[in-house]
Amino acid sequence: MPATGAVTRNTLRQQIADALRDEVLAGRLRPGQEFTVKQIAEQYGVSATPVREALVDLAAQSLLDSDQHRGFRVCEISVADFRGMVEARSLIADGVFRKIAEGGVSGAHVGALMAVRRRADEAARAARAGDLDIFIGYDLRFWRELGSLIENPHISDFLHQLRLRCWVFSVPHLRGDPSLKERLWSGHSEVVDAVTRGDGEALRAVIGAYYAELVAWAERLESAESAESLERSQQ
Repeated sequence: MPATGAVTRNTLRQQIADALRDEVLAGRLRPGQEFTVKQIAEQYGVSATPVREALVDLAAQSLLDSDQHRGFRVCEISVADFRGMVEARSLIADGVFRKIAEGGVSGAHVGALMAVRRRADEAARAARAGDLDIFIGYDLRFWRELGSLIENPHISDFLHQLRLRCWVFSVPHLRGDPSLKERLWSGHSEVVDAVTRGDGEALRAVIGAYYAELVAWAERLESAESAESLERSQQ
């Protein structure tokens, strides 16, 4: 019985963490929003223990900030932080995914690559439809499953956490953006094609262009924030 109880609690803990992560990525829990263990436990109709554990897990992933006296708060990520994360992703991905491409796809990875291609197709459909929530889900799964080909969970997990935080930053800016369809990257299939061909240079070019787009977007946001700040100071 104790083992069964532990499994049930751990499963509930993961379910709550997943649900809250989805709330953050959907923009329903906004940056800076505060809440307590009690509030979340009442919202989901569960005991405080798995909720506290789930919130601690999300804080460890840098999606939430914890305060001993005030509870938890959705992380507020600055443009500068976003640019730094994009740079870190770029530096790591450049070497890692190029190594995957140049090393070739082994027979053991063929099935995984087919699944990655399906994620790419779904992400492309979501991008064309301008469906941000669906796109985020497939984008995260695409990179997560492609990253599994690295066979180094430490690198794969690190890149995944950076992507999650980048999306936490991006969602409030993208939600309601009239140019949303133009903002949603659609190069997933090109990445899979390059990996399948073993073309490291092509892969590097596609991913490099992707990160350049993200940096350019961050610079535009930074300029807009500076202009708004200057306007407020002059009022």
